[in-house]
Amino acid sequence: MSKTKHFIDQIGLPRLIIGLFFIILIIASVPLGLPMDAVFSDILRRWLMYSILVLAMVPGIQCGISLNFGVSLGIVCGLLGATTAVELSSQNEGVGPWAALGIALVIGVVLAAVLGVLYGLLLNRVKGSEMTVSTYVGFSIIALSNIIWLTLPFKSGELIWPLQGIGLRNVINLEGSFGGLLSDPTVTSTQPFPLNYLAFDIGGLTIPIGLILVFALCSFFVWIFFQSKAGVAMSAAGENELFTKAAGISVDRMRILGTAVSTILGAVGIIIYAQTFGFLQLYNAPLMMSFQAVASILIGGASTMRAKISHVAIGALLFQGIMSTALPVVNKLMPNSMLPEVVRIIVSNGIILYALSKTRGGHQHEK
Repeated sequence: MSKTKHFIDQIGLPRLIIGLFFIILIIASVPLGLPMDAVFSDILRRWLMYSILVLAMVPGIQCGISLNFGVSLGIVCGLLGATTAVELSSQNEGVGPWAALGIALVIGVVLAAVLGVLYGLLLNRVKGSEMTVSTYVGFSIIALSNIIWLTLPFKSGELIWPLQGIGLRNVINLEGSFGGLLSDPTVTSTQPFPLNYLAFDIGGLTIPIGLILVFALCSFFVWIFFQSKAGVAMSAAGENELFTKAAGISVDRMRILGTAVSTILGAVGIIIYAQTFGFLQLYNAPLMMSFQAVASILIGGASTMRAKISHVAIGALLFQGIMSTALPVVNKLMPNSMLPEVVRIIVSNGIILYALSKTRGGHQHEK
């Protein structure tokens, strides 16, 4: 009995329940006649396409700003980079899919680095209220981006409303740009190299090698960063501010560094998400993405003070896995109804509510 209790305590009862619910949904898919290759392909795809956005939570938590609801700032930077890349690729035949993806990443990362530093300066002025302020920043930047999407002077017919001639569309198709480069086995390109090994099918199961490599590369970058002198100092600043100051390290500078890295990963994450999804979703579409990322990393085992890459992988798998399997299962049980959409909202918000409840008002401490 003690071993069982120890096992439950190690995993956490709520996380164990969510994991079992995920397994039950997968098992239920078999008698309902759902194609299991499609089910597992969707789980793998959604897990990997969202993982970098969840990874963006790690530097913020480690540096001491806690859960970064303001990662929406990085998301908007990534969307600006992506829309600019689509504009350039549609106006210039020399800008191929890979070049467009590179342009999107460069612009998104540069903007995110600059705004991330400014965002870090703001959070340094509101110590103790970071989660509240970051939530306001996240909502505010989405509202501001709505104005940006209406005023950008782009000319591409793929971006702007055809009748009005101004203002970007709500949803932008990336098929003619960099959509599916890293994840879709049906996408073909010879510039600069063929894609048939970046995504392929095995017995109906799609293996997005490109997504796996990108997530592994970003995770390796974060891991290496935290092994560096700056990364160790940043983690120390988040764990014990007084000790860090006594060691001659600027806590404020470390917090700015962590905020900037988190914002940059948010920009990269939304670009990878969009290329996998095949569309850019603008205006209020990214409004709740930060909440989903926060919920995922908390479900994975992180707290408001400590987070690891393993928490990212586990949390993103559980959150996106449940979202991938719950809807088709409910749709099979009750077809031709609005219930699947209702279940999607209940499951999504329910997981977010559980995850946020673990923060205990933002004052959870490691034991």
